[in-house]
Amino acid sequence: METKVPSAHIPLPLTREKPPRLTLEALADVAEGNAVDHRSVQAWADSLDGDRPVLLPR
Repeated sequence: METKVPSAHIPLPLTREKPPRLTLEALADVAEGNAVDHRSVQAWADSLDGDRPVLLPR
């Protein structure tokens, strides 16, 4: 089987700026209580293999 590997060219300034900003935004969300409990996410993910998946946690 023939395969191809996708690639992308991303400008270096974008790769250097985004991770710290996104990390700070994520930390701010957690500090404000805008996070989903790990157990809820795990239950949702586990249910995806079954016949009746549970609703996406919010």
